[in-house]
Amino acid sequence: MLDLRPLHHTDCQSPSRRSFLLQVGALGGIGLSLDQALRSQAAAAAPRQDVNCILIWTRGGTSHHDTLDPKPKARAEVRGEFGTIDTSIPGVRFSDHVPGFARGAKDLAVVRNLNSINGAHGSADAIILSGWQLNPAVTYPTYGSVISRERGNRRDMPAFVQLGNEVDRKFMGGTAGYLGITHNPFEVFEDPNADKFTVRDLTLPGGVSPKRVSLRREALARIDTLQRGLAKRPAALSAIDTYYRDAFRMITSANTQRAFRLDRESAKTRDAYGRTTFGQSCLLARRLIESGSRFVTVSNADWDTHAKNFSRLKELLPPVDQALPMLVADLKQRGLLESTLVVWLTDFGRTPKVNTAAGRDHWASAGLAVFAGAGTPPGVIVGQTDAEGGRSVGEEYYPQDIAATIYTKLGIPLDTTHIIGDGRPMRLCEGHSIRELS
Repeated sequence: MLDLRPLHHTDCQSPSRRSFLLQVGALGGIGLSLDQALRSQAAAAAPRQDVNCILIWTRGGTSHHDTLDPKPKARAEVRGEFGTIDTSIPGVRFSDHVPGFARGAKDLAVVRNLNSINGAHGSADAIILSGWQLNPAVTYPTYGSVISRERGNRRDMPAFVQLGNEVDRKFMGGTAGYLGITHNPFEVFEDPNADKFTVRDLTLPGGVSPKRVSLRREALARIDTLQRGLAKRPAALSAIDTYYRDAFRMITSANTQRAFRLDRESAKTRDAYGRTTFGQSCLLARRLIESGSRFVTVSNADWDTHAKNFSRLKELLPPVDQALPMLVADLKQRGLLESTLVVWLTDFGRTPKVNTAAGRDHWASAGLAVFAGAGTPPGVIVGQTDAEGGRSVGEEYYPQDIAATIYTKLGIPLDTTHIIGDGRPMRLCEGHSIRELS
């Protein structure tokens, strides 16, 4: 049975990978399901630059005070429990709980004067990951979806991949929005740190050989041929041959299968990234970029530290502190950093004053972002906050400027215009690229 009926969602949110997959599974017991986001954009123009991106998203709002913008001279209720250490940038200090970032600072650019404007979860995922404020009439696309639309896929790999299930979809953050579900991310929810890590949508069920897949493909083609004579054949089926051809090619592609094989990495490399979900996700992101994906989001959860901020950060920080600097160093060592932008973003900052539950609450006026690669000047600190880390001193940047910086580095013109469903032209970005990162 070939099921192409519309899919319904009880939460009224953007379709997830598994909810908008083309279901082919009932056809002869193959058990296939391939994301429509993997549909090839064969007509996409060749890019002027071939720059890829790995975006780290720490969902919940990572405290800037207790990581890369500490205030050691502030009063105790602002300073918090952590100390500070020198970094590889002379005169710059980070929290003593991020020694990996301190050592790797010379390869990073840290934006300390980011005003996220928004201080709410859900909306943060939509705003920070698109560069646009919420609009009830329009859902703006996330960066990876734009890259998928503008560049298309290559070498049988999905253009846009999301690792982990930690992007809030309440306001359809992290999705393709008006670009359509074809450009939604290929979502991998399986844990890459698991002993037997496999990706369900790219793994043939036991006992199903590539030859059997080929036979089922031929059967599918015959069914499709029978439909061609229908007087009112839906327009959506007109290109289904190509879509299924791409789907079958991916599931049988040696390159695609190899990209997800973390066991092909040495134990030394896997240990260097850290044997954690986050660490192995960063390593997998590097493998996906090497194999042909253009944009990979690594999502990570539980950073909403309203209570027990410091004890929780002692658990949350080590995997990120190990893997993210390692990712940058690994890309650099492999000669990939100039062609790969690495970005770390989070919802917003945390309050300067520690609350009565030893936590920090939401704080929109100050936060941070980290950039590396793709021509980003290394060892740069952009902007500063006041003595308590509550406000930017002088110039500040906004989500639209983060978006402009990402698109500029990926070679996507900011005046790119898309025509949405009702015929309106939509300009890609209205921000300005952060000049210190040019």
